[in-house]
Amino acid sequence: MNQASLRREITPTDIMPMTEYGKIRREHRRKLVDAKRKRRVHIGPHVSLYFENYATMWAQVHEMLYIERGGDEQLEGELAAYNPLIPQGQELVATMMIEIEDEGVRRRTLAGLGHVETMVNLSFAGHTVTGVPENDMERTTEDGKTSSVHFLHFTFTPEQIAAFRTPGTQVVAGITHARYGHMAMLSDESRAALAEDFA
Repeated sequence: MNQASLRREITPTDIMPMTEYGKIRREHRRKLVDAKRKRRVHIGPHVSLYFENYATMWAQVHEMLYIERGGDEQLEGELAAYNPLIPQGQELVATMMIEIEDEGVRRRTLAGLGHVETMVNLSFAGHTVTGVPENDMERTTEDGKTSSVHFLHFTFTPEQIAAFRTPGTQVVAGITHARYGHMAMLSDESRAALAEDFA
């Protein structure tokens, strides 16, 4: 099992000096590409789930610090933003992105997908686990327009964890919104990678 998958929090002592991070940045990002590929699920033409863990959030915090150069003052905010996206042993956590390149199409699509963030689920072995959005802010406006980025927590029971971990279990990620009803089957490689997030 990947030891990074067992880490539940990034602390200030986990942060490299930016001069040192700069030396390993290119190689580290290259190595992370394959791991992130296994943790990405495309649902339909526009939505992707990027399942996060300690390693992806460690990289994200370092990237923000490296690019913005805010030092210790910036670090506190970055840890507050990204630590909640590290799974805590009984859950999977995903960044859901609605990715549409054309600005006009993106605007029209988002306007019709209100509350889509409450309609994302994982189905497997007779179980269905529905994602719960981060409650840091309301991401659907009063007029029904949703954000292009959402953060979802999928909380599992012990029985569901056992079923998800079982090799060969078919896992389907689905969205049940009236204007975006799509499903995608995870590869067993992806299922196994995500199974490492459980305690």
